[in-house]
Amino acid sequence: MPEDPPSLWSTRGDLDPHRAMITLPTASLLVATYNWEGALDCVLASVQAQSRLPDELVIADDGSGPATAEVVARWAARLPVPVRHVWHEDTGFRLAAIRNRALATVRGEYVLMIDGDMVLHPHFVDSHLRFARAGAYVQGGRVLLREEPTRRLLAGEPLALHLFMRGIGNRVNALHFPALSRLHRGARGPLQRTRGCNMAYWRADAERVNGFNEDMEGWGREDSEFVARLMNAGIARRNLKFGGVAYHLHHRTRPQDAVAANHAVYERVVRERTVRCVNGMDKYRAQTGGDPGP
Repeated sequence: MPEDPPSLWSTRGDLDPHRAMITLPTASLLVATYNWEGALDCVLASVQAQSRLPDELVIADDGSGPATAEVVARWAARLPVPVRHVWHEDTGFRLAAIRNRALATVRGEYVLMIDGDMVLHPHFVDSHLRFARAGAYVQGGRVLLREEPTRRLLAGEPLALHLFMRGIGNRVNALHFPALSRLHRGARGPLQRTRGCNMAYWRADAERVNGFNEDMEGWGREDSEFVARLMNAGIARRNLKFGGVAYHLHHRTRPQDAVAANHAVYERVVRERTVRCVNGMDKYRAQTGGDPGP
């Protein structure tokens, strides 16, 4: 058995079958962040370790301070792909708005969207792109890191992330075995197990539904409302299991005082079969000069 590579990763339990040469779409990795520089540093280190890098990296920053900008600038100098830091003023939790601002700048055909606390398996980008299909968006999963491994990672300790390590939840989600991915079906609706922390979709489909609904402020349901409109537009859900592996750093639960109001917006979208939100990404596209091109 080969030794672990000098990174966060171990090959133990990581079965990666031979992959045929196919044409893959251009990919933009969109990372949402807010004032957690240590986590973002770990995430961007895992981006650097990708077997296939995204064609660009876009940081969607919901109003962080200068320390986050320093982290982004440091990694922009290291990574061999374009890095764009999209920021707006901190006036509360406005994840939908900052994602829209970032989406308006995206140049890739396919968007891989994660949160800034998701440390990526080395084949995360590659397995997502090989699973992509026209007419569908993809919901990925997450491995839950407990407090101890999270603390060690944030402290800069060398820690291999793998299927058999201690201190993780959702252990089966740590298995990278793409040959099994097409056998898994999983949830079908827009609400069950929908998480924007690991999601992929075509840029053109996001534009069709006008991105995220900025009427939803505060944590909760912004991801489900977005995919409900995708599904209303005829975009199918596909669930990526045994690929797109990512490890979620432990943190406290966010305040959930906005969930009820946001859920009402979600229910109206489902009931009325709304496709395009009014308060979406189109206003930022106008600011960036329209179609950013391929």
